[in-house]
Amino acid sequence: MSLPDILSIGASVSYLLAAFITITTLFTPKGPNIVLILFLGCIGIITHAMSSSSHLIYSSEVINFSLPNVVSLVSLLITLSITAVALKFKVNLLLPVVYSFAGFWQMVLFLIPEGHENPIISDKISVISHVSLSLIAYCVLVIATLYAFQVSYINYKLKQKNLKAVNHLPPLMQVEGQLFTLLAMGTLCLTLSLLVGFVFLEHFFSAQNGHKMVFSFLALITYTVILWGHFKQGWRGHKVLVLTIIATFLLTLAYFGSRFVKEFILQ
Repeated sequence: MSLPDILSIGASVSYLLAAFITITTLFTPKGPNIVLILFLGCIGIITHAMSSSSHLIYSSEVINFSLPNVVSLVSLLITLSITAVALKFKVNLLLPVVYSFAGFWQMVLFLIPEGHENPIISDKISVISHVSLSLIAYCVLVIATLYAFQVSYINYKLKQKNLKAVNHLPPLMQVEGQLFTLLAMGTLCLTLSLLVGFVFLEHFFSAQNGHKMVFSFLALITYTVILWGHFKQGWRGHKVLVLTIIATFLLTLAYFGSRFVKEFILQ
């Protein structure tokens, strides 16, 4: 068993244990032990980062951006972000979601055979800028989608006057404000990513990237409509949740749809 495999297993165990503790203590009178949970989460993040660096880096000039590696990197960035937010804000509903996904994916990464490669040259600034902005946009917008679920849950429980269920959760208005801040930041990064690709990448509109461009632009339009609807028309609640899910689904198809087909189904 190689060192990256051992690190993947270690990260998976730490993440899943943190998720299990959060879920089993979320609605108890004392609430979850956030110090223990974040400690386990940090162990998972450190081992996850070490494992990902081993899988991603070929050399100083080439990075392996295969689908499993990209999903692992995205889950690492999302987990790191939510863990950092948890140091200041109550995100107890989000912790088990991101830790569970990261933990299960590390186990998948250990189980699937190697051989799927998608190298990119790391000395091309335009490529790295486009890829980096795309990853940041996707991570931020996925986190925003998780926040949209949290807003809907808190709102639902408040309407039921079930105060016990929201005892260890943040105030509704605070979460809603963070949701639209994240949506605005993610939409900006997605816009910049598409602009960089349009201006600097030669094959941006080639046939093999056609579906990616279509779904990316559809997602961008949907996110923009959500922000317009909120700030101009006062949209919130269920409508925002549904549109955010649709937009994130479109963006997921853009980023991972064809790559999954090429790397796993057609091979």
